Amino acid sequence: MKKLYIEILSAAIFCLIAGCDRFLDIQPTGSVIPTTLSEYRALWLNACTTVPANRGLASLGADELFVSNSKDKDRYSAIEKWEGTTTSTTTVSFDWANYYEVLFFSNFIIEHSGDIKEGKKTEIEQLTGEAYLMRAYIHFTLVNLFGQPYTKDGSTDSKAIPLRMDTDLEKVLTRNTVSEVYASVIEDMKSAEQLLNVEKWDDVSLSYRFTKICVPALLSRVYLYMGDWKNAFIEAEKVLEEKNVLEDFKDKEFMLPNHYKSVEALNSLEYTINGDYQNAVSVLPSFLKLYSKGDLRVEAFFAPEGEDGNRKSKKGGNLEFRSTIRTGELYLNSAEAAARTGNLTVARKRLLQLMEKRFTSDAYIRHKSLVENMDKETLIAEILQERARELAFEGHRWFDLRRTNRPRIEKVLDGKTYVLEQDDPRYTLQLPKEAVYANPGLNN
Repeated sequence: MKKLYIEILSAAIFCLIAGCDRFLDIQPTGSVIPTTLSEYRALWLNACTTVPANRGLASLGADELFVSNSKDKDRYSAIEKWEGTTTSTTTVSFDWANYYEVLFFSNFIIEHSGDIKEGKKTEIEQLTGEAYLMRAYIHFTLVNLFGQPYTKDGSTDSKAIPLRMDTDLEKVLTRNTVSEVYASVIEDMKSAEQLLNVEKWDDVSLSYRFTKICVPALLSRVYLYMGDWKNAFIEAEKVLEEKNVLEDFKDKEFMLPNHYKSVEALNSLEYTINGDYQNAVSVLPSFLKLYSKGDLRVEAFFAPEGEDGNRKSKKGGNLEFRSTIRTGELYLNSAEAAARTGNLTVARKRLLQLMEKRFTSDAYIRHKSLVENMDKETLIAEILQERARELAFEGHRWFDLRRTNRPRIEKVLDGKTYVLEQDDPRYTLQLPKEAVYANPGLNN
């Protein structure tokens, strides 16, 4: 039965995406609609495993990685070269259908939460809260892939992506503005905050599911992307008051912080660098130069040089490396927000607390002296550089470049130079051609 109702709902979602005229012909009967809490949980597991790895794919457009495997160039090179108008049929597309499939499942749970049977009230509220937070997070991811950066002048009134807030498959979706999407994201996060009641999953294998602490953690990121420094700081500090543990890279038993079993893990929903990406790419030599002597992340994050002279990331490639939120990011969110509001004492404190766990003792002493003497602008620049070093290959870099100054990026690939100019329009991805083909109204 579980397999059947998932298949039928998936058929409904395909109808939604492909633009079927009517849903009535495939509407599930009562015998296949989930009714019990356990059946809804099965549905939710299917939704969680459908979340795409597009944040990792976007990193190819940043300054971290390049396609080093010649067999994969046809699949990924258009992304690393910012060729948004390519007509290639072999280029991997940024997902669209799966994001909206997850939104459909989220809406289905939200709409039917009052119909769930054989479950405790707190358990039903928890699942519904997860659905609200998932809806917020998926819309947030989509608007940052396919909408203009919130912090760019005039962007908030620009058209971005359609909000999917219900399961009405006959409704024609049109693109909402950046500000409308962000307003919906925050509202959904506030709704989730009222419903989530699990502090921590005892079974670490359930860490893909949201808990109470995920709300302020994700709100901190949302406010950071909006340039709302005050609220970004408040939400980050809420998290760090409750959980502030970091992996100590000086400890021989440390675990990579984006591992789902890491002590830093707050949520491990996303698989940002999957096996396909891992095999296709290597680290750009220019990115390696961001790391200085005594930075323990060099050996922790990067494999030794291969026969081709390139180094690969150790932070992905198998299902153990799943990370959507971790404490290391919250230290950096707090530090940046504090620095931008002139609270340099707290900004230095949070930055140095992270650095102390990532450098040798001697290197940390040197960096501590430098950080303590930085003025506001120099400190902000250092925090942003530390974000690049610390969050490498976890799906943050492209979004950080977008929300800040959208810098000029130059890459030399196969002997040819490619340039993404300062504030280039290509910092906003084009909608997938298959999505526009299915719904031409997305062009408006």
